[in-house]
Amino acid sequence: MTFFDFGETIDINTKFVFFGIPWDHLSSLKTVNSSMAPQKIREVSENLALTTEMGIEIPKLDVVDVGNVSIEPANTESSIKEIINFINFIYGQKEVVIPVMVGGDHFCTYPVIRAVGDSLSNKNEFGVLIFDAHLDLYEKYSKRIYSHATVSHRILDLDYISKNNILIVGTRDIDVPELEIANNEEITRLNAYELHDIGVDLYVDKIINFFEKSSSKNLYISIDIDVLDPSIAPGTGYAIPGGFSYRELWKIFRKLTKNINIIGFDLVEMSPNLDLPNNMTSNLAAKLIIELISFIYNN
Repeated sequence: MTFFDFGETIDINTKFVFFGIPWDHLSSLKTVNSSMAPQKIREVSENLALTTEMGIEIPKLDVVDVGNVSIEPANTESSIKEIINFINFIYGQKEVVIPVMVGGDHFCTYPVIRAVGDSLSNKNEFGVLIFDAHLDLYEKYSKRIYSHATVSHRILDLDYISKNNILIVGTRDIDVPELEIANNEEITRLNAYELHDIGVDLYVDKIINFFEKSSSKNLYISIDIDVLDPSIAPGTGYAIPGGFSYRELWKIFRKLTKNINIIGFDLVEMSPNLDLPNNMTSNLAAKLIIELISFIYNN
């Protein structure tokens, strides 16, 4: 079973490479099973229509699904290396492709961004946009440097990532230590309430302006499903009120992809065991992924 029944082999026409990282060992919650999300999203895609909202035929989108990364859940260093090697293998088959990862907890994003960033010849043009209810900026969480609550900090540890080319959007649940780090390091964030104060278009303009000032021409997007309001995305560990609607995030993606080159993205923290019986969150996740793919495809 593959995502939307796409093929499994990268060839000369491939533009997007979908893959899963079934790893939630670094979540701070025991109630989640986000490691099951990649397969669940593949399953629900079988029951979704084969056109996007804008009328694009999904089978024509030049996507392949290359399966999941092999993970040793309790062996963090080994799993990081395995993820990096997996992405390098993808690039080895076709240099110019857009990786599309489904986690797993949010820490899965770190090795992916590291592999994508390391592959670039001009790292000065690389930017990272994170959609999340949280900053995930702890230096350590429960005495661990590797955690889904430290992922933004680990990304900032990369030589080519700084306050100038990372932006965290949709925040509304920030702890005191994280706030202190964000203020001291001058990390820019756009809180969720600001969207309702100024509207979607001006909100997206703020995102675009941030990356234009930093000369970030190539952008990686990480989507924590909890950036959405739990009324429409209940299947996640930290269900924080006041998040985006599906349509708001859809509009953000549509405008963003017209202005910045997206070279990779992911969706993380979706837990099928916390979802409703009608697969509400899983369906939403699959729709967001394929809609974003179609926006990138058309720009």
